[in-house]
Amino acid sequence: MLVTTTENIPGREYEILGLAKGSTIQSKHVGKDIGAGLRNLVGGEVKAYVEMMNEARDIATQRMIENASQMGADAVVSMRYGTSAIMTSAAEVIAYGTAVKFK
Repeated sequence: MLVTTTENIPGREYEILGLAKGSTIQSKHVGKDIGAGLRNLVGGEVKAYVEMMNEARDIATQRMIENASQMGADAVVSMRYGTSAIMTSAAEVIAYGTAVKFK
């Protein structure tokens, strides 16, 4: 399935089907959280959280694509991500966009 952040797909006409979305909430286990806290003291990239957020975006994107497929979509346009902190060391990631069907 084509997923794009642009509003239009050059050379393609399509019908809008509606909002496609997918989300996940991810957290790291205590050992990783303690390591991240120590890293916070000295500064630098917190790789455990980078990995967690990358995995969360991948899961949310896949769920959005599955949602769009269930609607009969050929593509998702204007795709975006949103994030929010749910609790200490846990974050929600949502992927959303407009599901479309090619004419």
